Amino acid sequence: MSHTIKVALLGLGEVGEKFAEHFLEKIQEDHVNVEIVAVAHRDLESPVALGFIHSKVPVFKDAMEVVSLGSKVDIIFDLTGNPDLRKKLRTALLESHNQHTVIAPEVVAHLLWSFFGEGDLPHSGSTGY
Repeated sequence: MSHTIKVALLGLGEVGEKFAEHFLEKIQEDHVNVEIVAVAHRDLESPVALGFIHSKVPVFKDAMEVVSLGSKVDIIFDLTGNPDLRKKLRTALLESHNQHTVIAPEVVAHLLWSFFGEGDLPHSGSTGY
């Protein structure tokens, strides 16, 4: 695959932090064509957010700001567990006429996680739409 898939990760809490760390590790170790182009987290001082900042990945406090990146993001992984945010994201993508970017809820992260073979990923309780 020659096309680099550009992803944004929203929510770096219990689920998101663990997913981000292992996802990044897989990208680096297996040299897959996936790039984390943005993350969003309420606490910009958290160790994982600071790690992304240090790596020059844009980190947003407001997850909705990721929508402004438009088609520079292929997949938004919504790991916030917040169904209202998911609704707002879908609406914002629609209003911005972005028919490129897709939103992957936590259930998709859990699907990928099952392929990582890293044990259980914590559940937030709200994995779908």
